[in-house]
Amino acid sequence: MKASILKSVFFFLAALCFFAAAQAHEVRPAYLQVTEIAQGEFDVVWKQPVLDGRRLKIKPIFPKECAEVGARNIRNNGATANEIFKVTCPLKTGIISLEGLERTLTDAFIRIDYLDGSQNSAVIKPSAPRFDLGLENNSPASDYIKIGVDHIIYGWDHLLFVIGLVMLVSRRQIIGVATAFTLAHSLTLVLAALGYLSLPTRPVEILIAMSIVLLAIEVIRKSRGGSSIATRKPYLISFVIGLIHGCGFASALSDIGLPKGTELLALLLFNLGVELGQIAIIVLLLVLLWLATKAFKDSRKPIEIGSAYLLGTIAMFWTVQRLSDYFIA
Repeated sequence: MKASILKSVFFFLAALCFFAAAQAHEVRPAYLQVTEIAQGEFDVVWKQPVLDGRRLKIKPIFPKECAEVGARNIRNNGATANEIFKVTCPLKTGIISLEGLERTLTDAFIRIDYLDGSQNSAVIKPSAPRFDLGLENNSPASDYIKIGVDHIIYGWDHLLFVIGLVMLVSRRQIIGVATAFTLAHSLTLVLAALGYLSLPTRPVEILIAMSIVLLAIEVIRKSRGGSSIATRKPYLISFVIGLIHGCGFASALSDIGLPKGTELLALLLFNLGVELGQIAIIVLLLVLLWLATKAFKDSRKPIEIGSAYLLGTIAMFWTVQRLSDYFIA
């Protein structure tokens, strides 16, 4: 029984690392902006994230009575692909669907601005990739909070860093250290949303991967009785690295944008979701580690060291993979 508990804990952490290797990127939103420029005529801007140089295969489908005017103009700036086109129809009733969204982890903001000053907006999920124009949609708070939770659960960079923090600091410190990480993450998001921060995505992603490698090294050093600035000043280190991690999502967010008029509220709710997601992951990991240490008195150290090697290996793989873009055509 005890051996099975220990194996389960390590298998859980190993499985996370395995899936992380396949999904190395942050969860990033898409944005469909529709603006009425004349009676029944709309400019459409469809923005979606680019992963590994490829656009996600998501296509906005407008109601049957809508007609596209002219060809779609596609622009790729490296981190984001923008499609610009026009449609003609009232856009007061019917369904806008995002074909292919269901095969991704990507949420999508949709906003329609009409000539009379009214607007319609919502957050669309992969589980229900349809926007009913006949319903009143106001981007409910729960949607933004869930995007924040998803950012933790499916954003493997962020998730692995939280796992490393749990192993690095004491139980008394962990919530405070995670909150410092969230505050720094929030700061870069706010700066990006307000237009004060714009960084190239790929160099930031390299720094994020390297920060996880360094964290893994610190966990191994601490488990073997060593000391460093990370163990002496975990709040400061967590805050500084949180700034770097926040830049990853902020870079994408500055390209995608947020629906106008909702930026600060969306960010506040998003960060609340991030904090809730972190707390849930931390509680789960602490319970698993507690079960392991109850089963075997000396089991925590080998679990931490083994897991740290897994984290470091995955993060180093990401580092090399992301650096290769600069050396391999």
